[in-house]
Amino acid sequence: MPTVAVYDIANNKVGDIDLNENFFGVEMNAGLLHQAVVLQLASQRLGTHSTKTRGLVRGGGRKPWRQKGTGRARSGSTRSPIWVGGGTVFGPHPRKYGFTMPRKQRRLAIKCALSDKVKSGDFVVLDQLDFDSPKTKNVVKMLNDFSVNSKVLFITADEAENVEKSARNIPGVKAIPAKGLNVYDILYHGKLFITKDAIARIEEVFA
Repeated sequence: MPTVAVYDIANNKVGDIDLNENFFGVEMNAGLLHQAVVLQLASQRLGTHSTKTRGLVRGGGRKPWRQKGTGRARSGSTRSPIWVGGGTVFGPHPRKYGFTMPRKQRRLAIKCALSDKVKSGDFVVLDQLDFDSPKTKNVVKMLNDFSVNSKVLFITADEAENVEKSARNIPGVKAIPAKGLNVYDILYHGKLFITKDAIARIEEVFA
């Protein structure tokens, strides 16, 4: 069972916490993580691209010239794909890029990502995380106290408006509630700050 230290926002150790090995001690599965990231990014694609086939391009109703006797190749429409201004062959059309992934696999991918952060030492547990008002300097001071220079992800038990607004103006820093936890954000951000309440919420949801 992995044990990590608990800090306050000023980087003062206030205790230790034992993490559930079933959530934070899972063996790495790189293939599963890749599939989960591809699923998330593919689901974000709009898929509204479209092209016109020869049947959709305006014009081309009259045969350009007679079939025989001109010495030119026979042609039936100026909207043929080989003509300038003609239709497109095999062009993209509106579609959905998302696909399905079993819920057990999605949850296991999140566990693998969290376990990897714990093993690498980029998993910081906070006793609590909240600010009196939404100010960017609050997050800047906190990151300076922890000597963090990488991308940072804050995870709170519930939506913390002051934390979210304080972090969103800093490039590479993001704050999300436990219910919005996803593989891409965990892997994209180098350092992960999570509250004790958020850990309890995650274990409750994934139990």
